[in-house]
Amino acid sequence: MAYGRWPDLDILILMAKKPTDTSEDRPGRIKQLRMVARVVHQNNPKALPLAALVGVAVLAVFVVVGVLTGDLWLWLPPGIMIGFLAGFVLFSRSAQSIQYKMLEGQTGAAAAILENMRGNWQVAPAVAVNRNMDIVHRVVGRPGVVLVGEGSPHGLAPLLAAEKKRVARVAEVLIYDLQVGNGEGQVPLNKLQNKVMKLPRNLKKPAVAELTYRLKALPSGPQMPKGPMPKGMRMPKGPKPRMR
Repeated sequence: MAYGRWPDLDILILMAKKPTDTSEDRPGRIKQLRMVARVVHQNNPKALPLAALVGVAVLAVFVVVGVLTGDLWLWLPPGIMIGFLAGFVLFSRSAQSIQYKMLEGQTGAAAAILENMRGNWQVAPAVAVNRNMDIVHRVVGRPGVVLVGEGSPHGLAPLLAAEKKRVARVAEVLIYDLQVGNGEGQVPLNKLQNKVMKLPRNLKKPAVAELTYRLKALPSGPQMPKGPMPKGMRMPKGPKPRMR
């Protein structure tokens, strides 16, 4: 995962918006920075001072070297740039750590993380859902098809098996399945992107496009609200058939 890349923080930016803010336009970079900084400060008051301290410390090293060599003005510009970058990287890591903490345990969190992966990935959220809100998301990319489940391991097992059969009917490709969670054999939410992106590259780009096209022929899953949802929410029961 590349820290410091703002698209990874889209979810945190949305969480930082005030309830009265009805604008759907993406905020500018400066506004993004203020919004994320506010959330980071609320959750970890030491994060911003620590990032600033690291930046100043790096700059101080360059200033000392510049003074000792007699070339202060030569060392000062790169010191400012590298010091700012060091502080910003630390700030970004704190922001992403808080983002994962806020998403932990929320239904749909895995899809929100997957949709912000770098590269040519096609994410279909909630292709399979049961009444207990165990969910399977489908990711298409160079590895093939990756099915990512979140919820109860017992509930996910039949969902993943059924989705594997559905995919296998329309495409002969490698199908990986992962479960998000902190249990044995599961993938923690904060390591999900890395896990998916490190899978072997089995397909070339034209094959990925063809695979995506074929999978569109599959019946679409239930319509889910966008973004993560509170834990414990259940799917509503469908209407009971009338008895004749």
